[in-house]
Amino acid sequence: MRRVWKPRILPQRTKRNQLQSLRLSHLHEAPAARNEAFGRRVSKPLVEFKDHGPVYWFMTVWLEKHKPVFFADLLTSTHVKESLTNLSVQANPPHLLLSGAAGCGKTAAIHLVCRQVLGPSWRSTTHVLQARDLSKTSGAMAKFEAFLRPEGSGSEDTLAGRTSLDAFDHNISLNSEASPPPAGEESARSEDGTFAPVSRIIVIEDADYLGHARQSYLRRMMEESSRSARFVFTTHTPSRIIEALRSRTQHVRMPSLNRLMIEQRLESISEQEDLQPTIGVLGDVAHVANGNLRKAIFTLQLLAQRRLLGDRKNVQLLMANSSRREAQLILEEALRGRIHDWKWERHGEKNTRVLKGAMGALDQMMRTHELDGRGVVDRLHHFLVAGRTHYPEPLLASLLDVVSACDMRLQRSAQQRIQLEELLHRIAEIGQQHFSSAPSQPS
Repeated sequence: MRRVWKPRILPQRTKRNQLQSLRLSHLHEAPAARNEAFGRRVSKPLVEFKDHGPVYWFMTVWLEKHKPVFFADLLTSTHVKESLTNLSVQANPPHLLLSGAAGCGKTAAIHLVCRQVLGPSWRSTTHVLQARDLSKTSGAMAKFEAFLRPEGSGSEDTLAGRTSLDAFDHNISLNSEASPPPAGEESARSEDGTFAPVSRIIVIEDADYLGHARQSYLRRMMEESSRSARFVFTTHTPSRIIEALRSRTQHVRMPSLNRLMIEQRLESISEQEDLQPTIGVLGDVAHVANGNLRKAIFTLQLLAQRRLLGDRKNVQLLMANSSRREAQLILEEALRGRIHDWKWERHGEKNTRVLKGAMGALDQMMRTHELDGRGVVDRLHHFLVAGRTHYPEPLLASLLDVVSACDMRLQRSAQQRIQLEELLHRIAEIGQQHFSSAPSQPS
């Protein structure tokens, strides 16, 4: 038997972890995690597969590589571009509330606004809080206050009240050809000295996940200690933001992206990356993205890395496999009664309790694909009717009944998480009844 030499470049465990970084689910993690996974480019592949050719473990994230440099580059309506430009060049810019569907360009718009207002050093004076993640942790209010009051709850020192030493000095402009002002011009300066220049921006993403207490807390802080700071909020549902907070912000609604707009942007990226996809592939990617430009770009990059742009079937297979695995995990954990399964995991130098089980898998799917409650129900329903579950007919019928009932409740309820938890508990009851009534297998 002929021996084939296999290069020992990476340990097996490490190699498996790197392979997982190429999965679609990993590509939808937080920007910091994505940048760590694809932080640099290498010239030679570490390993070559027979079917898909070379795979580059460390690749540049295309979403970061092809990000907008000017407001005119944003993939949105002309009205929104003009509004963001006019707001950012003011000497006294207002607090902002950006609303829109997932992947419509809110994050890209925030980066441009911060760079225009704060200047080249905007990254060091921009602070971001993910409200969606905050709402799922214990002691959320304490962590929320610790973010806004770094010196402690009893301290008068607030993040919004700090004047940064890195504030942009218009007299000593550091802008260059590599970092031009997004508006194409410098922001206006205060001539009468009635207000201080903005030196810090606090971003609260998914602010609709904040309760009334935290939103009222923010309202008071905006009034008392934001003389040289500005708040920027993003939300999917602006109606869940209290009126007292909305009235103190300038609301900019970002429209959803249609398929043609996304396809045109993918064509531009393909030309810059020297790709030659089969006719119809980019349209299919734009279709499955469902208005989410971020998801479309990540999907295109994944297909390009795996050399799968030559067949349109690969797009549907990729999306179906990812969705099917996640839905199956949620149902299997719930049927076994593992709804909330807390486990300790090592993160850095500390042990942290992490939510596993069905609820943890559901949160992961919602966070990965930015789904709401009805989106989760749609995926569970599609998995059950696809004909690949191998569940007995009585069990399958019971699962379809509770999923349909949950869908009806979600249309009338504003507390989606409560309805989803109730769905998982009902699935657990179905699993208990099914497994207890099933005949025991002989040993």
